Amino acid sequence: MKNQRICIIGDGLTGLTTTLALKNLNLSIDLFQGKNIKNFKNDTRTTAISESNYQYLIKLMGNKNNKYFWPSKKINLFYENQDKYLNFLNYENNDKNLMYIFENKKIIEYFLKKLKKSKNVNILNKTINKIDHNNSYIFFEKRKIYYDLIILCVGRINDFYKKINEGRSIIKDYKEFAITGTIKHNLKIDGSKQYFLEEGPFAILPFKRNMFSIVWSVSKEMLNQNFKNLIRKKLKYILGNNAKFKISKLQSFPIYLDLKNKYYKNNILILGQGIHSIHPIAGQGFNLILRDIKKFFSIVEKNLNLGIAIKNSYILKEFYHSRNPENTIIGLSNDLVHSFFKKNKFTEPAKEMFLKKIDKIESLKKVTKLVSDRGFFI
Repeated sequence: MKNQRICIIGDGLTGLTTTLALKNLNLSIDLFQGKNIKNFKNDTRTTAISESNYQYLIKLMGNKNNKYFWPSKKINLFYENQDKYLNFLNYENNDKNLMYIFENKKIIEYFLKKLKKSKNVNILNKTINKIDHNNSYIFFEKRKIYYDLIILCVGRINDFYKKINEGRSIIKDYKEFAITGTIKHNLKIDGSKQYFLEEGPFAILPFKRNMFSIVWSVSKEMLNQNFKNLIRKKLKYILGNNAKFKISKLQSFPIYLDLKNKYYKNNILILGQGIHSIHPIAGQGFNLILRDIKKFFSIVEKNLNLGIAIKNSYILKEFYHSRNPENTIIGLSNDLVHSFFKKNKFTEPAKEMFLKKIDKIESLKKVTKLVSDRGFFI
């Protein structure tokens, strides 16, 4: 079989992780970077991943590179009602970590360095003018290059998706933004915390001994307010008046539920937020993407071992049917959780009564831990 040629467009977490996985196969890979490659160094975001996805990433990176990840054995959930915080659910595991948090910019920097050393990966900082979905080629700088497979990892919205994402999809504008930033502090924080505040879900994700990141989902109407002051007030109330902390530069991102019903067309595949974008309320977004990449790699590897070429095969169809059900279920489940914790004066008494009892349901805790770690289809 001839050496098969793959094109991966996008140098964010999805594109780099996909390239890192596929480079271990006998493939020739061209990775096209975006226009704003240096912007990742200003990114203050962190990402939380499950134990199983951590093991997968560590394997791709090399088992000695766990210094990039901060483990968490505890996850505590709180609900705000009338200026009081009800600690309604606690996950704890003394034997193994429940999740890991990493800084996006550090992982991206490491991935780029590792890929630049790879003999079968060619990194190009070029602007692609056209993708031909019927003939599987890209066009840039008056050059036309044909590929056996083109993978698009360029965020939620891109003109290259238009000919693929035809047909029905589930789209919902939450009319919310995620406010993210990092906090330097003088406290001992031994686990991750999720507060369901009146303004929206507020996550605390420790990634160093004296630093944690926040993700606060708020309505669009709040964006004209001074968020540093708001966050300072919330943290003083949550952490106590004696807490000392410094808030870094904040970033904001719009939040959507966007579940596509088509992942591919001919030999063009979409990965990442282009096929599923979900609310950050449960931190499942990149976990889903990692499970997608893991599954896609296993399907490609299996077919290559059988001598089946990637181009014009059933590989993309098999991938879609294996991953679309879980991506849809997780996305809609996230939406239900978001709706449940929205403030509603008619349901608050019943909601609080339910939350006071939920921590005692051990079977529910076991199931939710298993699903968040490995997904529905293990």
